Amino acid sequence: MLVYRNCGLRDPLQRLQQSPLSSQAQPEEGCQAQGYRLLRVASRLGLKLFRPWRLLPKKVEVTSYMTETGLRRATLVVATLTAFMTPFMGASINIALPSIAEEFAIDAVLLSWIPTSYLLATAVCLVPFGRLADIYGRKRIFGFGMLIFTLSSFLCAASFSTPMLIGLRVFQGVGGAMIFATGVAILTSVFPPQERGKVLGFNVAAVYTGLSLGPVLGGVLTHYFTWRSIFLVNVILGVAIICLLLLKVKVEWAEARGEKFDLVGSVIYGVAIIGIVYGMSLLPSLGSLLYLIIGFLALFVFVKREVKVKDPVFDLYLFATNRVFAFSNLTALINYSGVFALTFLLSLFLQHIKGLGAQGAGLILISQPVVMALCSPFAGRLSDKIEPRIVASAGMALSFLGLFLLVFLTPNSGMGFIVGAQIVLGLGFGLFSSPNTNAIMGSVEKKFYGLASGSVATMRVLGMMISMTVATLTFSVFLGRVEITPEHYDSFMKAVKVAFLVFSLLCFGGIFTSLVRGKVR
Repeated sequence: MLVYRNCGLRDPLQRLQQSPLSSQAQPEEGCQAQGYRLLRVASRLGLKLFRPWRLLPKKVEVTSYMTETGLRRATLVVATLTAFMTPFMGASINIALPSIAEEFAIDAVLLSWIPTSYLLATAVCLVPFGRLADIYGRKRIFGFGMLIFTLSSFLCAASFSTPMLIGLRVFQGVGGAMIFATGVAILTSVFPPQERGKVLGFNVAAVYTGLSLGPVLGGVLTHYFTWRSIFLVNVILGVAIICLLLLKVKVEWAEARGEKFDLVGSVIYGVAIIGIVYGMSLLPSLGSLLYLIIGFLALFVFVKREVKVKDPVFDLYLFATNRVFAFSNLTALINYSGVFALTFLLSLFLQHIKGLGAQGAGLILISQPVVMALCSPFAGRLSDKIEPRIVASAGMALSFLGLFLLVFLTPNSGMGFIVGAQIVLGLGFGLFSSPNTNAIMGSVEKKFYGLASGSVATMRVLGMMISMTVATLTFSVFLGRVEITPEHYDSFMKAVKVAFLVFSLLCFGGIFTSLVRGKVR
């Protein structure tokens, strides 16, 4: 147990200060141990779940009741469970998309907005919440994000129409943004640099375990309990993570405390992201040009503003002055743009072209994330010993090879070919992800951990959106707004093959952006 020592002040997030090693504060002289008793009284009075945090003290001491090792273990467990939950949701929903389309009778383009709406909301909110976490506390933002994510998952399970489901996925994306913007930053704040790659490797392994079990359990849940049960499983996981967070992680991190939050810049950034992504989703119609123009104009205004404002929501000078940070983020964007829509496309291919059920398709799709989960801890440890760019570049090359193989996918392709291509992709992404994240987090000072974590997540989600946009665009061009039925299978296959060609070219370019990033050590 962690003992809080109240120093007579009320706002905890302006009072917590970190030590050089573990970001845990030291108590002032003469403080009395009151904080924990106040929390118990508040909980008995039935205050809201996160209201007791306002009663936490200015400064925190880790006593013999909870060692620094205990804090690290608790933080790693919370971060690992969260890293498992969010990709599990995404992979499960992808496998359940045909069932959702059948229940609500929607076409392929509208169907793709079920995952895209979540990604769009996450991308809009990541940068602002990353900044808010640095100012007001990473644990606080993380906790509220878990609460929103869990509640919206419950409501998604009760959806009775497509607009309702897409709208609730937006709220789920907001909660996801709060989680993504803080998870890696919290881990990096707790663990020393020489263990960072190893810990990030475990974190990435949890992500891929979620991706591995998502198609399988998602297929089973969809087959026996309908797609709604997928959201209910995430409710159970979310409640468990919230309880662990409140009971075991009782330290806060906020190095930018006292700085101002750029609300105007955040709004401009959101307009830019929405305009660009929504405009891309409308291509090739002429109406898309208006949204694209608005998005790029907003992006231009955002950049001009952020280089002038005293406390920017996104410090763009890091991209201009830190070569490793800039090219590592660019490479992450390229990689996620190339690989994310793979599950979406192969899920539709296996269920429509190959005639598999949701459960059978899930068993085929499990091979890639299993290889990722096995490879990423090794890659993380390796990046602690040698330059991360070497490991990540090799991973990017394998990703290109796996995607290029899928360009030759046909209705007659055997399951061995599909599984083999996924194994190559799994090796590639497993070698890429944790070393690349290690390079990003290792290239900045502690003050920018929240920004760097938000940046990693932003590149990931923007890449996911670009990937889904490419898939949606190919459907719009070759298939149109029709349901995927046997008479349209030829057009569907053309769209899938063109999408894989675009993705493979992206990853080929990513090999070079990874190599030129420079050295971390």
